[in-house]
Amino acid sequence: MISGFATSEGTKKFAQNSGVNLDNFREFTNLHLSNVGIGTYLGDADAKTDELVTNAVKQSILSGINVVDTAINYRSQKAERSVGKAISELIQDGKITRDQIFLSTKNGYVTNDADVNLGFWEYVKEEYSQKGIIKEGDVTSGYHCMTPTFLSDQLDRSLKNLGLECVDLMYLHNAVEGQIKDVSKEKFLENLKSVFELYEQKRDEGKIKFYGMATWECFRVSSDNPQYLSLEETVSMAKKIGGENHGFRFIQLPFNMHYDQALLGKTQLFENQNISVLETSVKLGIGVFTSVPFMQGRLLQPGTLPEFGELKPSLRALQFIRSSPGILAPLIGQKSPEHVSENLEIMKIPSLSEGEFLTLVKKLTS
Repeated sequence: MISGFATSEGTKKFAQNSGVNLDNFREFTNLHLSNVGIGTYLGDADAKTDELVTNAVKQSILSGINVVDTAINYRSQKAERSVGKAISELIQDGKITRDQIFLSTKNGYVTNDADVNLGFWEYVKEEYSQKGIIKEGDVTSGYHCMTPTFLSDQLDRSLKNLGLECVDLMYLHNAVEGQIKDVSKEKFLENLKSVFELYEQKRDEGKIKFYGMATWECFRVSSDNPQYLSLEETVSMAKKIGGENHGFRFIQLPFNMHYDQALLGKTQLFENQNISVLETSVKLGIGVFTSVPFMQGRLLQPGTLPEFGELKPSLRALQFIRSSPGILAPLIGQKSPEHVSENLEIMKIPSLSEGEFLTLVKKLTS
């Protein structure tokens, strides 16, 4: 197991040695983070995809990316193992040190293990039910579980898959979305409090540095929607549990030129004002990573994205997202060497200035 975690000194050294435009690193929680990250969601749970993901993570890191995102349920635990292998090999080869890489994973969804020859329910029964990790009523209709016993077990499995003693960021994965059909909002918030207490405990144990929520709907919908969650109240909950030095510092949500609610939708109530979730995040000191930058390739079809800056579609999509105020980095799912090379051309140029971005948004929304 590799010890350590991302540090201010390590990430700064990574940025300085990256060979990319230094403006493409943001300082947040004293860490220097690349304003583009790699995601590892899609792909078959097979050895060929393992190799592609491992190589893509290595190529991304060697091209100046130090933000890597995965989840225990991605490819039934194989995504985490591919990421772990990539990081381990780069460290062994002396290309990086652990303190230079910011690594996030997620737990909450019940998953099997593609490397164990058992069907989904057989695995759940053998690994979780019979061992008392999951009991009747713990799992929702959305295959989601957020009991401290289950999440604690999942964290240990994630660390083992990744080969790490500590993960930089643990997200609770699609919690509102996975739970709200089956539990009341009041019960959900009670359960969320228990999760934050667990995560604070795991910080004390040195297994995680920060925690957050990886979401789909809850921060982008209006307050009358059953899936709505107040970011201000969520941060307030974390403060009550962990004090001013609490670990709830990040959220993840979908954002691109099509899913623009995070920027343009005034969905969050903050100090009695309706403002966007990105604006709310800035005011609360929460870092935002974004998913689906290309909507799984659909945004890259000819004529889909408006043209600006003489950039090819993939770079236009990334430039728009990473230039949006309040966003740390879009997370790109990329596997082939060609796609990695093409996407990471963006690291050669700086993101748009605030003025340039506002001009672009006016042009796009007029």
